[in-house]
Amino acid sequence: MPSAHEHGSGPLAGLRVLEIASLAPAPFACTVLADLGAEVLRIDRAPAPVKKDEREQPQPELQPRLRQDPSSTAQTPAVDPLTRGRRSIAVDLKRPVGAEMVLRLAEQADVLIEGFRPGVCERLGIGPEPCLARNPRLIYARMTGYGQDGPLAQRAGHDINYLAIAGALEPLGPASGPPLPPLNYVADFGGGGMLLVVGVLAALWERDRSGAGQVVDAAMVDGTALLTSVLHTLRGAGLWDDRRGRNLFDGSAPFYAAYECSDGRFIAVGALEPQFWAELLDGLGVPDATELVRRQHDRDAWPEVQERLAAIFLTRTRDEWSAQFADSDACVTPVLGPFEAHAHPHNVARGTFIDVDGQWPQPGPAPRLSRTPGRAASPLSPVAGQDADEALGEWGLAFEDIGRFMADGAFG
Repeated sequence: MPSAHEHGSGPLAGLRVLEIASLAPAPFACTVLADLGAEVLRIDRAPAPVKKDEREQPQPELQPRLRQDPSSTAQTPAVDPLTRGRRSIAVDLKRPVGAEMVLRLAEQADVLIEGFRPGVCERLGIGPEPCLARNPRLIYARMTGYGQDGPLAQRAGHDINYLAIAGALEPLGPASGPPLPPLNYVADFGGGGMLLVVGVLAALWERDRSGAGQVVDAAMVDGTALLTSVLHTLRGAGLWDDRRGRNLFDGSAPFYAAYECSDGRFIAVGALEPQFWAELLDGLGVPDATELVRRQHDRDAWPEVQERLAAIFLTRTRDEWSAQFADSDACVTPVLGPFEAHAHPHNVARGTFIDVDGQWPQPGPAPRLSRTPGRAASPLSPVAGQDADEALGEWGLAFEDIGRFMADGAFG
């Protein structure tokens, strides 16, 4: 397995990214950049001082595959896709000397990514102004929920809140109940982390022409709103019903839904086109298939048709139905759990998941590039602060400077 200390060989090889450690969407963006070849240096929080009586206590044995976070009492996984493929130094950002170290590193970086609330980096002395003063070519990327300005900019929030005000949450879930959040896939990782990567790459492209860096303001609300574009398209075409439970993609259409099987597992049906809908009905042995194909978009008939299909799917197990439609274009697939998906033959053939020690599969790099493919430099997560000497030296700090920063308490 390649070492996390090896520099990337993908399309972003040679790009230096300075990551100020934060939660979920910004680390995900850094994983994407690292998988594509960027050299990512993570600034983790320096460990809190340990009291003498605490040092004398016996240390508890760690659980398998977990590491103790030196800055807290929490344990963090050694196999974490959100922190893989980068090196780590631990810095006390609350000390001026820690901020000075970040500014020194920003001089050597192409991109800096931070995920604090607006104004925090400014108070720490590592905001866009001092960083761009040191390095005018720097792309300074900021990941927040509500953005850098606006009435909610300083408010706390999470994925469900960003979905809610972006108009993405209300259509999700059954008509008879409240909206259901799709875990935190959409705002955190789609509208947040993925759009942050787009902003960084766009700014880098522009820098090739102008020679100047700039600030990327990536807000999860903005990105999530952009992801709802298809709903605005459907509404403009007269194909969207504002009542939940009466639309193509919300699970109420019998040809676009998940059905329970006899073993309690589920099968997914996405037979949108009439020919696929006809093939599904034929494979299920529905007697009046021709009539149902003709009335495919009769929304008043959907509940009854869905009940009929639900009864049929309950007669076999998930895997039996998967085998039944394995060679069909009826758009039928098993609903796999997140920790069994790695074993599906298609995912195995494409290497969609990468393996760690034969027991810890995790999603691999995406998308695929033909000539300069990305790869996970290492599937393991760095221990906070493990790479200080090596990384700082490669990022242009002299041995004497590193010693001075250490003596002045930059590392906590």
